[in-house]
Amino acid sequence: MVITLGIARYQRKTGPTYPVSGKTQLGQNQITYNLKRTHGGMDNHQVRIEIPDPSIEGYVLWKYYKLDKPAKITKMNLDGMELYAELPHQPPAGKLEYQVKLTHNGDNVIMPPDEPAVIRFKGHVPKGVLLPHVFMMFAALLIGMQATLSALFGLKIKTKAWVTLGLIAVGGLIFGPIVQKYAFGAFWTGWPLGEDWTDNKTAIMALGWIAAVWALRGKDGEKRGRWWVVAATILMFTIYLIPHSMHGSELDYSSLPADSLAKISQVPVSTIPVVLEMQEVDDVP
Repeated sequence: MVITLGIARYQRKTGPTYPVSGKTQLGQNQITYNLKRTHGGMDNHQVRIEIPDPSIEGYVLWKYYKLDKPAKITKMNLDGMELYAELPHQPPAGKLEYQVKLTHNGDNVIMPPDEPAVIRFKGHVPKGVLLPHVFMMFAALLIGMQATLSALFGLKIKTKAWVTLGLIAVGGLIFGPIVQKYAFGAFWTGWPLGEDWTDNKTAIMALGWIAAVWALRGKDGEKRGRWWVVAATILMFTIYLIPHSMHGSELDYSSLPADSLAKISQVPVSTIPVVLEMQEVDDVP
């Protein structure tokens, strides 16, 4: 159980959808930021920064991910002790890269300082679909590890192996594609239809447990299939060490017709269009 919870926390914190957060200094003021890297739903994404001084001004610099187009600047509005601005909603799997620039009394700071945060947009996934998917995938890891411990200590393993395979089949190969459909508009984007690592990882994991269950068949199956169960668990554990959503579904903006790109290029009314590349952020007012 402890290992399963540890893997769940690791998956949450290491994936490319985990927020970029940190602290920075603007003159005498310390600023804490938390920039989201995933957005679900049909609305624009709000970027919010808490500030200690209402005279601080802010700008969001953003551009389309992997698209050779000028960046844009959106001036942030003041809401109490927060600055906020909106990033325009994107189609499923569309990505924007963005940074926040704050200015005060001639001092400037960029967040994050090294490279832009990349946010991926997706459709709304109902909890009735998402929660069973997540529960079953981590339950499979838990039961699979119990099966391996049983195999190492000479205990019965066939039932645990079948339960593990069943959880992967239902949670990963049934609920997984449904989640993918809600989020990105396609049931399957792994091999051979695409290169989505999440789908491919699920397929490989399922094949590993199919092999283990096959090895457990017959009267001598418990003895013959023990090391297949151990191997399937090691394979599953290794897959879970790969951050979730890495190399996931991604919209290729360069493949879109000009009129389609124009339709999704609508920006909030507070936006100031400028010809500015992201690396030129120090020249922003």
